[in-house]
Amino acid sequence: MKVEAMPSAERTIEFRSARSAGTRAPRKGRLRWSVARVERLFALPFPDLMFRAQEVHRAHHSPSTVQLSRLISIKTGGCPEDCGYCPQAKRYHTGVADEAILDLDTVVAAARVAQAEGATRFCMGAAWRGPKDRDLRPVLSMVREVKALGLETCCTLGLLKAGQAEELKSAGLDYYNHNIDTAAEFYGEVITTRGFDDRLDTLDRVRAAGIGVCCGGIVGMGETRAQRARLIAQLANMDPYPESVPVNHLVQVPGTPLHAELHGESALDPFEFVRTVAAARITMPKAMVRLSAGRRELGEAIQALCFLAGANSIFHGDRLLTTANPDADADRSLLDKLGLSPAT
Repeated sequence: MKVEAMPSAERTIEFRSARSAGTRAPRKGRLRWSVARVERLFALPFPDLMFRAQEVHRAHHSPSTVQLSRLISIKTGGCPEDCGYCPQAKRYHTGVADEAILDLDTVVAAARVAQAEGATRFCMGAAWRGPKDRDLRPVLSMVREVKALGLETCCTLGLLKAGQAEELKSAGLDYYNHNIDTAAEFYGEVITTRGFDDRLDTLDRVRAAGIGVCCGGIVGMGETRAQRARLIAQLANMDPYPESVPVNHLVQVPGTPLHAELHGESALDPFEFVRTVAAARITMPKAMVRLSAGRRELGEAIQALCFLAGANSIFHGDRLLTTANPDADADRSLLDKLGLSPAT
């Protein structure tokens, strides 16, 4: 297989994505994972790729446990962004209403249920471009109360302004989710209302505040394999790479541009999704690689291969923000079939 050389412009993008406040990006010419190396991973015969992913996984993680995380929408709909995959954008007609932020008691009750069902991390998502200071105040209370239950806390609130990450850290936030979504070169095909660098700026603020980073992407949006390799390389060359890496399989929601563009047909072979998970595991060996959106559509057999490829975390519960997810009973059944158990 002929592997194209990495253009100098792309090398600049990768060094920019590696930048984290308070940390050092790899020196020029010494990337940990070049795009060409990641492309070679994708091109391996499937058994060889899975074997290599399993070797890396077993060197750094228990091969028989899976972290259960719960994600809820604390503020649904009405988002001003134009992300082509998102049913919460107010400009699209998807049937998702603009709702007020949930009250504290509702969120804490949901966290208690998640904990009783085996979740160890509780993530709160809000459909904002970024929180205003008045928006952040109730979220800080949610973080404090959920943290007091003994759960790991995570938020995904959009772009953060100066000082907001520090407030979240003081409230007890453990992780902040802010995906880069896709390769920088494909990003503008999906989103135009915020730039790739805007996302990196928020990640810088999160790192500088001492909060763990949860950052991954979405595959199956019409990108090429080379662009999937670039997404993985951009994540792997962050210094440090994210502690959690969600890998989402696009759920095509009627009314969103990507549903119209792809005509409701999957743009990705399921084995290519497994290859993406394996590449994430190999290039980011210590990260929690999380199966996120699209698990229900993938089915049990492909999910099983993803666990074999090094995935060791899932979003647990029947809803992921506004899209369907396998229910708790289905997940327990699948884990039992595979001889896997929830991490504690």
